[in-house]
Amino acid sequence: METTMLRNKTILITGGTGSFGNAIASQLINSTLKEIRIFSRDEKKQHDMRRQHKNNKLKFYIGDVRDKNSVESAIHGVDFIFHAAALKQVPSCEFFPMEAVKTNVIGTENVLDLGIKHQVSKIVCLSTDKAVYPINAMGISKAMMEKIMVSKSRGLDPKKTTICGTRYGNVIASRGSVIPLFIDQIRNKQPLTITNPEMTRFMMSLDQAIDLVLHAFKSGSNGDLFVQKSPAASIKNIAKAICNISGQKNHPIEFLGTRHAEKLYEVLCSTEEMSLAEDQKKYYRIPPDKRDLNYEIYLERGKKIKTLSDYNSHNTTQLTVQELEKLFNSLKVFEIDP
Repeated sequence: METTMLRNKTILITGGTGSFGNAIASQLINSTLKEIRIFSRDEKKQHDMRRQHKNNKLKFYIGDVRDKNSVESAIHGVDFIFHAAALKQVPSCEFFPMEAVKTNVIGTENVLDLGIKHQVSKIVCLSTDKAVYPINAMGISKAMMEKIMVSKSRGLDPKKTTICGTRYGNVIASRGSVIPLFIDQIRNKQPLTITNPEMTRFMMSLDQAIDLVLHAFKSGSNGDLFVQKSPAASIKNIAKAICNISGQKNHPIEFLGTRHAEKLYEVLCSTEEMSLAEDQKKYYRIPPDKRDLNYEIYLERGKKIKTLSDYNSHNTTQLTVQELEKLFNSLKVFEIDP
């Protein structure tokens, strides 16, 4: 990625040692950025990242978005922020919902408050499809994160600070996703464990996730939320494709049944959002709700909502087993270290 926006600037990536942080840092390291700050809690992953890149442009900050002081120590002199720090695992957030709130909600508020205070030029917040019609603690906390993003963006002078966001589905072979689990089960000669074979999920590569964030970075205005149009696949077809490319076509599959807090399909844009969304060919731009606390005009006159469906992993393009095999081979999923 190269743009005059980056020349001699400093960017902070929260959660910078995760899958997204590693990938975007690898792209940005060859840009004209002056400095890339990696902010995270994990000193081991920071050490690994430092050894991998061996580049003085990368600066590492140990800290936690829950701790405002540690965020502020990393934010002085920063021009841009990609806010990727989050608790993302559905089961752990279900068992410890307040921990999800502390990181995904309060942590986001800390980052945005300090970004505004220090007049960070552009902040992009990363969200998830689980924030739409949420049924689990992780999704609820990310939905609140989005609300905070929109709230903090209200009334900001765009010449000083712009806050926008992205929302995307499963990133193929990212940490904690189902594909590394399937690969690990095949290697250990264990049955592939599937909850519901008809369950569908959006399929997005890490490069596409980065492209979405960079699109928001370049074109987003205050309160905007961007969604990339993505194909989807059933868990059954994903499992078959992984077995086929591993050479284990007859590998056993065990069906467990749908787990608590799991959806049959994910939604990237709600019906209400689709009625307002701007179609940008590859993306949808969802503008913010600009109402203030004076709701009278809306109560008296109302607002016409178009009759539309939501945009979900059941009604988008569905990938076949053969298409998944080609996709997984192109991404070399068996070589990825999650």
